[in-house]
Amino acid sequence: MKVILLQDVKALGKKDAIVEVNDGYARNYIIPKKLGIEANGQNMNNLKLQKANEEKIAKEVYEKALSLKGEVEKGEVVVAIKAGENGKTFGSVSSKEIAKAVSDQMNLEIDKKKIQLPDAIKTFGVYQVDVKLHQKVTAVLKVKVQEA
Repeated sequence: MKVILLQDVKALGKKDAIVEVNDGYARNYIIPKKLGIEANGQNMNNLKLQKANEEKIAKEVYEKALSLKGEVEKGEVVVAIKAGENGKTFGSVSSKEIAKAVSDQMNLEIDKKKIQLPDAIKTFGVYQVDVKLHQKVTAVLKVKVQEA
């Protein structure tokens, strides 16, 4: 019997996979535990429509990330930190502060977890910071750190 898996099943396969199993295994284990459904014409059509919808949504999210990349790379944010004598800074600039600066200065919402800082920014200057907007899209944001 052919079965469409609704969840990952360890010995059979991943979710949405179509697998061939023994009739008894399907009727007594897979279907009653809602791990899968019989692969008849209607269920196959539903699976095809669901996959098409997921692909459409993924494409829209990707295109949105590309447009956001263009907006992020056009601008520059300025972050001010306090400094003592001889230009020595107090603390460092975190991804949270950069995300707040992007929100205030560029009117864009970027999650602080998407901002990738290799090291803490502890000196004044202009930095190139990577912002991972999507699995395949990474933007480069200019961050200017100056004295408050």
